Amino acid sequence: MNDLTTAINNPLLGSKERIAALKEWKNINSAEIRKTPEINNHIHTIFSFSPYTPAMAALKAAQAGLAAAGSVDHDSEAASCEMIAACAVLGIGGCSGIELRVDFTQGVVGDNSDFFAKRKINNPDSSGIAYITIQGIPSTGLEKTAAFLKPIREARLERSRKMIKNCNRILLDTGFQTINFESGVIQLSQYKQGGEITERHLMAAAAEKIIERYGRGTELVEGLKKHLDIDTGVKIAKLLSDPANSHYLYDLLGVLKTELLPRCFIQPDNKECISAKSAVDFALSINAIPAYSYLGDVAESPTGDKKAEKFEDDFLPELFSEVKNLGFLAVAYMPPRNTAAQIETIQRYATEGNFMEISGVDINSSRQSFNCPEVLSPGCKHLLDTTWALVVHERLASIDNNWGLFSKNNPLHSLSLQKRVIIYAGARKTLDLFHPEESAPDIIENLRKGNF
Repeated sequence: MNDLTTAINNPLLGSKERIAALKEWKNINSAEIRKTPEINNHIHTIFSFSPYTPAMAALKAAQAGLAAAGSVDHDSEAASCEMIAACAVLGIGGCSGIELRVDFTQGVVGDNSDFFAKRKINNPDSSGIAYITIQGIPSTGLEKTAAFLKPIREARLERSRKMIKNCNRILLDTGFQTINFESGVIQLSQYKQGGEITERHLMAAAAEKIIERYGRGTELVEGLKKHLDIDTGVKIAKLLSDPANSHYLYDLLGVLKTELLPRCFIQPDNKECISAKSAVDFALSINAIPAYSYLGDVAESPTGDKKAEKFEDDFLPELFSEVKNLGFLAVAYMPPRNTAAQIETIQRYATEGNFMEISGVDINSSRQSFNCPEVLSPGCKHLLDTTWALVVHERLASIDNNWGLFSKNNPLHSLSLQKRVIIYAGARKTLDLFHPEESAPDIIENLRKGNF
């Protein structure tokens, strides 16, 4: 059994081998798969930064009882096929997307470039640059997506290389071994397989050097303070003082992302963070769904790598006016991270702007739970329908672009978005979750006949 789960989560194996191991696991453990109505559309994999391969992410989702799961990696679509295939093996709904940062100071439709340039939108590291997602990417659009992301990944690679040089100066000055970018960063990632290198990879490489010097335990906590002037605080100090902590690397890199990264950080340029308009136009060209990612003012993040800070809550009218002008079709948000008042506000903007609502929980640490019980609350339960509409959209658009949820050639296009979402969500009842692609033509036929 352990051999199978090891193979499922082995980044050195290919996707086919991991899926084969997952099928064997499923044959032995089918009784372990239980389902709740819960969903999660924002799971990161090894193709950005995560302890999970796409196959393992799907398995973890199924073991948590999720009815549907979706991968969303930074600047990479490389997890998509494996995630969809793994979800099918397990009999849960599967969808895929990407997350990227875009520039709200260039190419905006309105006259707000200066307005956004002076503000942090939803990105703790940069003003004028925002995180967005492109959801429900049809399989027919994946090759174009890879080509679209290639120069973005290349630009980020070069910035990452420069940031490691900055980090190495700090490490060298304080008596640490320096990081080799090729072996310490690139090999830690899936960059050569189409994945992305993120700031978490850089801080994980730094964490390895710190552990190499101090080992795991109280000496490391003391060394951080003495040599790097990093005070972990009581909560993290307790975690890092425990050598048996199975989440040690993730707890340490969370601290480093908050305390060390700013000393190394280099702002990205517009080769890496393209204009929001360019990203939206690309998403529409492949029949995918561009979504603005709402963050809102935050307190402490679940992964411990974001400080309490104010973001877009103070200028939502200006922001959503521009988001609408740019052609976004959806708003993505994470109920566990927001207050009831924030959720109510963002839902109001979604309704007024006729945006689809997409939800999930950002999973990139072994410490995080795949569950999202908040979506079962009365005010968020509609997010279950939007998830299933997203799953059905992706499968139908993969065989016929006209049946994309937002396609102007969709025979249901004259209906309101709310009605289309309800119809697509209802169609999941005839979606064979074990063979979603094969059942898609029957769904299209039933939609033509008005059977949902």
